[in-house]
Amino acid sequence: MALKKLSIVAYSDEKYSAKTGSYDLLINPDTYSHNYSIHYNDSAAPGAPGALMKFERIGEETVSFKITFDGTGVVPGAPAEGATTTSIKKAIDDFRNLVFKYNGRLHEPNYLKLVWGTLAFECRLKTLSLKYVLFTPEGEPVRAEADVLFSGYTSASEAAQEANTNSADMSHLVTVKAGDTLPLLCYRIYGTSVPYAQVARVNGLTGFRRLEPGTELLFPPVRNPA
Repeated sequence: MALKKLSIVAYSDEKYSAKTGSYDLLINPDTYSHNYSIHYNDSAAPGAPGALMKFERIGEETVSFKITFDGTGVVPGAPAEGATTTSIKKAIDDFRNLVFKYNGRLHEPNYLKLVWGTLAFECRLKTLSLKYVLFTPEGEPVRAEADVLFSGYTSASEAAQEANTNSADMSHLVTVKAGDTLPLLCYRIYGTSVPYAQVARVNGLTGFRRLEPGTELLFPPVRNPA
């Protein structure tokens, strides 16, 4: 059976439907870390014996591992001994362009998916740290190690679906219908139209009275709508 390489697949949309490229690791990582977190409000009244640890939200989910770039010819798939170049510059540039570089069409870096075995992790790159460890006599790097950290990505629609839609202090995703205005929608969700300016900022709206039917708007948690 052929060795399956860990693949980093890039997409240009948050629905992960428009693939723009991929990068297969030269060497699979020996290990990877998959971390989860929960955020609590741990404030306590003065004189209380301990924090209340009241649940606020599910926190960040991350995956991290080490990547090796090799141009020595020792690793299968790397430039062979005697090749015209042993430089790893192109491999590193290709990787950076995929996961880190600003995408002009998106106005931000690509959406990413890590695929390997049972791992299928939709994410964005959070940190990339390169360490060059081997050089030619002329100083050209021929081996490097990269520590990468990817943060799990959840779209606005998914976040709203996971929320309790019966509560004003949770997220809501609403599809605009003919005749809807932002103040009217705010009144339906929050019981007051006061937060309409906040909702407009969240959704990048410049107008709030005439909304395009079919548009999806995210209504964020508002604990004190009035």
